[in-house]
Amino acid sequence: MNNTRPVWEEKPTAVGLAGKGAVLTVMALVVLIPLWSVLVTSLSSRKTINDAGGMVMVPKGIDASAYVTIFSGGIVTRALWVSTMVTVAGTLVSLTLTVLAAYGLSRPGSVGHRTLLFFFLLTFLIYPGLVPSYLVVTGVGLKDSLWALILPSAISVFNLVVVRGFFQGLPDELLDSARIDGAGEFRILWRIVLPLSRPVIAVVGLFYAVGYWNVWFSALLYIDSNDKFPIQRILQSMILQGQSPNFSGQSLGSLPPTQAIKMAVVMVTVAPIVLVYPFIQRHFVKGVIVGAIKG
Repeated sequence: MNNTRPVWEEKPTAVGLAGKGAVLTVMALVVLIPLWSVLVTSLSSRKTINDAGGMVMVPKGIDASAYVTIFSGGIVTRALWVSTMVTVAGTLVSLTLTVLAAYGLSRPGSVGHRTLLFFFLLTFLIYPGLVPSYLVVTGVGLKDSLWALILPSAISVFNLVVVRGFFQGLPDELLDSARIDGAGEFRILWRIVLPLSRPVIAVVGLFYAVGYWNVWFSALLYIDSNDKFPIQRILQSMILQGQSPNFSGQSLGSLPPTQAIKMAVVMVTVAPIVLVYPFIQRHFVKGVIVGAIKG
């Protein structure tokens, strides 16, 4: 009898473990070193930044004036509020539509579910393009509206397929017993399906939240008013213009270094996702992998 096991079932060797550790360490440093430099630069004084020639790696004191400036009111504070509203509202809208569509498409007896699924999957192969999308958004009156950042991307077909696959993996006997007890489809969805689907809902919700928080190209196309710019649009303008935005009530000479303000805005845009991710990370394997395999 041949007891040879596949390669992926063999016990890892010491060399293999060391190699994996080295690769993971290098990958972690590639991510952490730039973030460290951005953080240190955002907390550095003008003299420290000038001595370093731009980005600072070694801190020489802490100067939080850049954060005080961007949170003291003005365009950056307003942009943070806009991004927060778009992220919260967009994530709620997207999760609601995705869950409802995925549940309907996961039920074999639902009317036209195969045809609807075909049209959803067709978007993987055929993308309408930038010009038709722009004409539709402007044609329905969403130009210069925050809804233009939400509705055009309200449903991701990839997320829909993942959630549908997860729903299909739920025991049919459990749902049938609820129907025998007189529960309707919405009650089954709310009381049984959603509580059992928290991992996939959390992961998909994070995907949507990251997408809405990082939106800038849609804002570049559809938003004309400065008071409706999200934070990513402000950061993009700062990088292209090479200067700090105008802050209310402060003269140019009293502002912190431009480089420190830029890096402070970068940290503010990165921090929310970095803080939320550890709470969602434990659901990734169960939420995405299981949903993708069963889909």
